[in-house]
Amino acid sequence: MTTRKKGLKTIDLTLIGMFVALMAIGANITNIFPFMVVGGVPITLQTFFCILAGALLGSRLGAIAMSVYVVVGLVGAPVFAHFKGGFATVVSPTFGFLLSFILVAYVTGLMIEKNDSKASYIVAALTGMIINYVIGTNLMFWAYKMWAEAPAGFTYKMAWTWMMVPLPKDILLAVCAGVIAPRINMARRKTMSHHTKHAS
Repeated sequence: MTTRKKGLKTIDLTLIGMFVALMAIGANITNIFPFMVVGGVPITLQTFFCILAGALLGSRLGAIAMSVYVVVGLVGAPVFAHFKGGFATVVSPTFGFLLSFILVAYVTGLMIEKNDSKASYIVAALTGMIINYVIGTNLMFWAYKMWAEAPAGFTYKMAWTWMMVPLPKDILLAVCAGVIAPRINMARRKTMSHHTKHAS
């Protein structure tokens, strides 16, 4: 079922819904599984699933999926970290990370659409992670400076120092996404090709 020639197909809507659900799970994975905290660092999977959305759905659908996720959270569904939701999230210092997911999925998908070699998947995944960190950390800094209650002695360097804690984990997960995604896409293509042959 499509609304227009370039509209969303039923399978597209299904995949978008699936990644919205995965993002919600990824945001709260440590609430669901408390043991997923290593050295005091929670192993959240939002960036991982966001990168996968771009790599598997492409730039357009990946960005749509992340946009839907953000909107669903803003209207009140508890899909953000700590099962939070609502429009008040806009003034949260970490809202920039949520906004960045849309661009992360788009850029990741776009890079792979231009070059779908195995190496490009990893490069695209790491680029997406960098975008997430740059946008999220900078907007967090300005939120603390402009309206949020900043810790004593808060500086731009301190904001980035905070981000060094989850950085190794996010690099590893980005590489994992870059390794997994081409295999999933290859399997999907083989399955589609198989169905096409049998249909004809």
